[in-house]
Amino acid sequence: MATEYPAAGTAAAGRGDESRIHDIGYRGYDGPRLGRSYATRSLYSQSLRGAYGLGRSVKSKVLPMLLFVVMCVPAAIMVAVAVATKAKELPLDYTRYAIVMQAVISLYVASQAPQSVSRDLRFKTVPLYFSRPIEIADYVRAKYAALASALFVLTAAPLLVLYAGALLAKLDFADQTAGCAQGLLSVALLSLLFAGISLVIASLTPRRGFGIAAVIAVLIISYGAVSVVQAIAFHQDSTGAVAWLGLFSPVTLIDGVQSAFLGASSAFPGGQGPTGAQGAVYLLLCLGLVAASYGLLIRRYRKAGL
Repeated sequence: MATEYPAAGTAAAGRGDESRIHDIGYRGYDGPRLGRSYATRSLYSQSLRGAYGLGRSVKSKVLPMLLFVVMCVPAAIMVAVAVATKAKELPLDYTRYAIVMQAVISLYVASQAPQSVSRDLRFKTVPLYFSRPIEIADYVRAKYAALASALFVLTAAPLLVLYAGALLAKLDFADQTAGCAQGLLSVALLSLLFAGISLVIASLTPRRGFGIAAVIAVLIISYGAVSVVQAIAFHQDSTGAVAWLGLFSPVTLIDGVQSAFLGASSAFPGGQGPTGAQGAVYLLLCLGLVAASYGLLIRRYRKAGL
């Protein structure tokens, strides 16, 4: 006995032997299959926009946009002073700007890292991503790249304001270009490091508040603690220990790398940053933390995607 089924895009209705077929408008998709790369790029774009509240409510835009303005205003003031006074150099080196503004950068990444990943964990939407043609590594790369890009925009924008102001003030073009390039390289490394550490911490809890507090503790509190211990060591004439203590905070780690390899002035007590072998240890640790953050995120989402 054969049974007749309705075709795709139709529905059957009836009573007894009477039946009717209704066309309810469904159509099969016969367009191009864009695949994993397109899905990964879409997730990256959506996450990057979300880091500044774009495409979200007005309330979500307030904090990231406010912090962006706070990052750029001091640079604009320095530019105005340099132009008005016809200064021979900028008040602050390009490589020092992010270190001075580290609290603002830390607050930004502490607020946006949990927004990027904690909500997916809280509402258990991670397995839905992996039901599509997207792999765990694709998800991690998209989220990591998006937050690192958002941080780079936050930290590079004031450097470009400084650079434009320096050119308006008719400072030496070659010196300013080299300094700006060094600053951009430094904040690129900072963005990778801060994004990786923050995403690892935020991915451990679906509670956004816990994630924010934990990121602040790792970035801001660790910097304060290391700076205090460095100052104590310096005043007790243990100057050799000052550079090694800088390995225990992400902010001082970036400070050490740029002072060792980019010729930047150091914020360490006495102004003496790591040199020689110490600088190599700083760089290797920094790159190792970036790689370890990526690996830990892959491991975390192998469990979260089940």
